[in-house]
Amino acid sequence: MTQNKGDEVGIDFKSKFLSDAEIAQQKLDTVSPSMCLAKWKQVSLHLTNGWNNSCYHPPLHPIDSSKLIADPSALHNTQYKKLRRREMLTGKRPEECDYCWGVEDTSDRFSDRIFKSAESWSKPHFEQITTSDWRDDINPRYVEVAFSNACNFKCSYCGPPYSSTWMQEIKKHGGYPTSDRFNSMEGMEAENKVPILHTEPNPYVKAFWKWWPELYRDLHTFRITGGEPLLSKDTWKVLDYIIEEPNPNKDLQLAINSNLGIPDELIDKFIEKINKIEDEDRVKEFIIFTSVDTWGKQAEYIRNGLEFNRFWDNMNKILEKCPRVNLTIMSTYNALSVPNYDKLIRGVYDLKTTYGSNDRYWNSAVFLDSSYLRYPSHQTVQVLPKEMSNLIYKQTQLTEYFATPNFETRLIGYSDIEVQKLKRIYDWMISTDYDKITPQRQNFYRMFSEHDKRRGTDFCKTFPELEQFYMECKDLC
Repeated sequence: MTQNKGDEVGIDFKSKFLSDAEIAQQKLDTVSPSMCLAKWKQVSLHLTNGWNNSCYHPPLHPIDSSKLIADPSALHNTQYKKLRRREMLTGKRPEECDYCWGVEDTSDRFSDRIFKSAESWSKPHFEQITTSDWRDDINPRYVEVAFSNACNFKCSYCGPPYSSTWMQEIKKHGGYPTSDRFNSMEGMEAENKVPILHTEPNPYVKAFWKWWPELYRDLHTFRITGGEPLLSKDTWKVLDYIIEEPNPNKDLQLAINSNLGIPDELIDKFIEKINKIEDEDRVKEFIIFTSVDTWGKQAEYIRNGLEFNRFWDNMNKILEKCPRVNLTIMSTYNALSVPNYDKLIRGVYDLKTTYGSNDRYWNSAVFLDSSYLRYPSHQTVQVLPKEMSNLIYKQTQLTEYFATPNFETRLIGYSDIEVQKLKRIYDWMISTDYDKITPQRQNFYRMFSEHDKRRGTDFCKTFPELEQFYMECKDLC
């Protein structure tokens, strides 16, 4: 990789993203210090078991299926969510939004509450939201939906509600021996989160398709999550619908998650659908979200089922064959990410410089979205020794080194948003209360020693940088 910047380069500029965030915060503060537009205009629908939230940080809560026959918009406008809206309008902090409160209370960084309220799908509706009654039903503009838990991966921090292969493992071997009932059938049954099989009738999916024609007309962003979405027939149904029925508002941003580890024929079919949608201007923007949490064999360990080189090849293939598509790499930064995350930062920068183009919506084809894992708690960065925060700090410096110097030209390097997201991880780690993490460290050993037995992996061989820490966790058990 060619490096053409000085060693002391930092970010001394401000993008429009950050300026918009400042304006959004000022407007939100005129209502209350806890206001967030996402609670009205964003929804994540987990149709696999009938749960939802607005934004991915708060815990999921159940959808009342009895209300769906008369009103399928009850998929979004639950009574639980309406009560949280009331709290925000009156200046109370909903406990479920503690991710953002943590960012705001431990640093001077903008939280996702601010960023989301500055987005084009939310900020134009400020007046509508703030003048409405908290009891009102409001159609979302940003919709995420998981139709099925069908998935060929078993990511270490994931579980049966989101992965059918996880479900198969748990049925065969039982839950992992952690104290928090991580991935146990008993825990899922107790919380009513056992997924509905994709081969069985699903009342939530049925309600979605009843709501879809109305919802589609007002959509700004529609994103399909999973499971692995390209293994779901409903994903292909959405793509065909968009091809056949153009969105009347012409502003639709379509986003689809994929682990890019599916068979080649599905990758090729996906590329064909993308190009048809793009060539016929069926959407304003097409974004692919894919996930990787570090580099090489360590990434494969975290995301069981991943073939890293094939994954990287498939990203290049899509970026080459779909010249207008944008790709966001979602990195769930966790304890196992820390040793080699710098290699991922360099690799993503190479993608940015290779596929930057004025034909793309962002100019840069690739965006790195780093968010820190909070659950399961035994795999968060907060379980690690304090001195490992130095590695995260160096990684933030590396993103600054590869930062874009001028937002008036092209977004080729790392943006200030990408840098700030990584800095938030550092802020969070150094806020760790080390007097309270012994149970999590015990669970760390219990989880990954069992992981090695079940999956034929070797933690210490894969993560030699963490071997001493791993043995210290073992000694605590």
